[in-house]
Amino acid sequence: MTNPKIKIQKTDLLSDNWYVLNKVTFDYQKEDNPTETHIREVYDRGNGAGILLYNSIKKTVILTRQFRLPTYLNGNKTGMMIEVCAGLLDKDHPEQCIIRETEEETGYHLTKVQKVFETYMSPGSVTEILYLFVGEYDESMKVSIGGGIDTEQENIEVLELPFDVAFTMIQTGEINDAKTIILLQYAKINKLL
Repeated sequence: MTNPKIKIQKTDLLSDNWYVLNKVTFDYQKEDNPTETHIREVYDRGNGAGILLYNSIKKTVILTRQFRLPTYLNGNKTGMMIEVCAGLLDKDHPEQCIIRETEEETGYHLTKVQKVFETYMSPGSVTEILYLFVGEYDESMKVSIGGGIDTEQENIEVLELPFDVAFTMIQTGEINDAKTIILLQYAKINKLL
């Protein structure tokens, strides 16, 4: 942290039950020089990675569907979300993480992926950087049924969809996950399919 206009005064731990929630008090020097004191809650769940799996021959993508409690609590009637494969880095390099997560969640074993973005998904309250990738798959890479890891209580449904159908699902609201929208739009703009 090297911004001379920011001075962290104190950090209070509010919770470390699942991840870490801190209350941070800091001074912020404004452009016209007065300093303001701010207090913010910051959630640190670690960094993550996500990937859009695509098949350029079949013109399909692999997505996942799973229950997401926060969306359920905020108006998603079923709590189910359609998303790209994703997971936390768990101290892995982002590329290693997404290759591992792809196999765990979708059953496809990739050997190469292409990083396309690094993004903060909710920079006002969450520290997470999300590394976004694309990767091409075919049936020869299928090594299991996927679905996640039982010990992590993952209940993931693997979906193979025509790209045009998946892209239309953004407009219909069936896909409303930011990382998924970003990667589907990337695929469209860059004519991956």
